[in-house]
Amino acid sequence: MKFRAILEYDPVVQSWSAVCPELPGCTSAGITEEDARQGIEEAIQLYLSPAELELPPDAKLVEVKVGWAGNSPADG
Repeated sequence: MKFRAILEYDPVVQSWSAVCPELPGCTSAGITEEDARQGIEEAIQLYLSPAELELPPDAKLVEVKVGWAGNSPADG
């Protein structure tokens, strides 16, 4: 699955920021562009990782696979 990341350099603080627009709140930063790129990759992985859940005894947990046939919107 592909996600877009916006990388921007801020000359005032002399560092790079990274934002994934498809995942609200998923951001990172780094001193170098490569640091910011690696950080946003890790942030996306953590954002999408399943969290521990406390479920009632009668609840049923299922997994749902999401994908697109052919081209995805991220392939644009």
